[in-house]
Amino acid sequence: MSTRPQNPGKTPEQWLEHADALEDGPRASGRLKVFLGYAPGVGKTFSMLSEGIRRRARGEDVVIGIVETHGRPSTAELVDKLPVLPRRALEYRGTLFEEMDIDAILARRPEVVLVDELAHTNIEGSRHAKRYEDVMELLEAKIDVLVTVNIQHIESLTPQVQALTGITVREGVPDWVLDRADEIVLADLTPEALETRMKRGDIYPAERVERALGNFFRRGNLIALREMALKQVTRAVDRNLDDYMQRKRLGGEWCVREKVAVCVSASPHARQLIARGARLAEGLNAEFFVVHVNRGDTPAEDRVRSLEANLRFAENLGAKNIELKATSVARATAEWVSKERITQVIFGRSAVTGLKKYLYYLAIQRFMTGAPHADLHIVTQEQA
Repeated sequence: MSTRPQNPGKTPEQWLEHADALEDGPRASGRLKVFLGYAPGVGKTFSMLSEGIRRRARGEDVVIGIVETHGRPSTAELVDKLPVLPRRALEYRGTLFEEMDIDAILARRPEVVLVDELAHTNIEGSRHAKRYEDVMELLEAKIDVLVTVNIQHIESLTPQVQALTGITVREGVPDWVLDRADEIVLADLTPEALETRMKRGDIYPAERVERALGNFFRRGNLIALREMALKQVTRAVDRNLDDYMQRKRLGGEWCVREKVAVCVSASPHARQLIARGARLAEGLNAEFFVVHVNRGDTPAEDRVRSLEANLRFAENLGAKNIELKATSVARATAEWVSKERITQVIFGRSAVTGLKKYLYYLAIQRFMTGAPHADLHIVTQEQA
């Protein structure tokens, strides 16, 4: 007697999602998917709507909580293909405004809701001051939410964006909201293609085009903003990979970003290693760490001052200082390197002979055994 799957219409991807859900247990909250853009007009709302349409076609209950078309016909066409929940009207200082009606969404209880412009500030009288707070409540109700946001609205990046563009950014989203995201998708478009869209009038009305191209949409601005968005997505992918590796217990060879670590002591020559590590990290566009192992002994006062100076020097070069407490430098460093998935490690080597030389190579061998997936750089130094 042959057996058949209960739902032969599922795609392989849907079966995998179902298997993961069974493995991880019931979900405590909805899933948050962020469509990130580096500038208006790159297509993040279009991408979000397109996914909503695909998921509705697969049988999911998808609704639009709020989407702004900004008069763009292609966006409006997609909106017409999904059910739109009515907005809530609020009066503020004699003017009527419309906001997303979170109560209507909770009463409807769809599987998926689409929410545009995550950084939006709600009108006074709304339940929450910010739209991202509305989204958090929907997630707590176990509703999946698709949202859009531009890179300039991420709070930690706002000062950098304002210095770059000269444009004041008035609305922001805390970084923890992006950290909460289960998935971040970059709505990408080359600066040249974005300029073409702008000149065609696909983004702003014709009377605003020249001014926009001369201000926020200058070529240099767009290149820098796009790079910032790419880095944000890379960090998110690496963070998600960390979580996945911990659940699946995978090896340390899995890594998206380069990470450089320099192992230092109190020797004044350690600053040469730190400087070399900083140059390597900059060249690889990598995270940079400086690691010191505290073995529990009581060093002389001059050694303490020298170590403190080394660590200050590392901070000035953008390193994150890490202190490990252990009796074995090699074992502790290898464990940390594997856990953090460091890709490049720099050790110093004094030009010693005899037993000290043998012990050094023994420690290096022990480190390599414990962290086989890291590239090891050994730099000869003068003896301290």
